[in-house]
Amino acid sequence: MVSALKSYLAVAVIASVACSAFAVQCYLCDSANQPKCGEKFEASDDIKFDCARIAPPRFLQNFFNVHNATGCMKKVLDVPGHPQIIRACYFGDVSNTQSGCQSDPSLPFVKQLSCDVCTGNLCNGSSATAPIAAAIVVFFALARMLS
Repeated sequence: MVSALKSYLAVAVIASVACSAFAVQCYLCDSANQPKCGEKFEASDDIKFDCARIAPPRFLQNFFNVHNATGCMKKVLDVPGHPQIIRACYFGDVSNTQSGCQSDPSLPFVKQLSCDVCTGNLCNGSSATAPIAAAIVVFFALARMLS
């Protein structure tokens, strides 16, 4: 009975992780229009988006054939004299952020200061390591239960 319960639990965790890999949710906002999106980030339901319903930016579509978001990102831009934070879905290879983090070429006056990419749901909030830490804790707890 306990062995079957452990097996069902393992399958449920694996299925949950597999499903979340195909439907990433990210915060989608910018600090120029939404002050709660800035350094003092305030999470709310109205800025949570399912990235499967969002198309990649047009300038990225020209460089590679990406249709689905692979993670979330938080960009810090310098719009002459005004730092701006953008939280959005990330389209591209998460191990090579050079292409997916590139700036929009139609905005040459904007300097990109940083681009942080993560792969967990809503991981582009203020504490981007929280979902990763939770996943690690769940993994080790499950491993201990199954041993």
